[in-house]
Amino acid sequence: MHIDPNNKDAIYEQIVFNIKKDITKGILDVGDKILSVREMSKQLGVNPNTVAKAYKELEHQNVITTIKGRGSFVKNNDGQDEEIDIQTQKKLRSQLKSWLVEAQYAKIPLSLIYEWIKEEE
Repeated sequence: MHIDPNNKDAIYEQIVFNIKKDITKGILDVGDKILSVREMSKQLGVNPNTVAKAYKELEHQNVITTIKGRGSFVKNNDGQDEEIDIQTQKKLRSQLKSWLVEAQYAKIPLSLIYEWIKEEE
């Protein structure tokens, strides 16, 4: 996992993003245990409170579950609440619209944006 201290996104947001990316890429699977807060903070060289904040956000998003004394595990999202899914879609669509306006303002052609999307699949 790579954290960029110069990135505009907060470090905890980068941790959330990277864990979700690892899940979508199949690096982490349902039931896999993720590093403890202490292990992750040591590995990344960041404050444990930052990692704890990221894990709390992942729990809030139903990405992981934490079992006291055992650790944090990737959750199964197949049975995700339909209302949460609709909220997520609305949020992502809003973010996409904003991003597209920025791309159009910067005169970035849609063909290049499509290439970027394909690279991330």
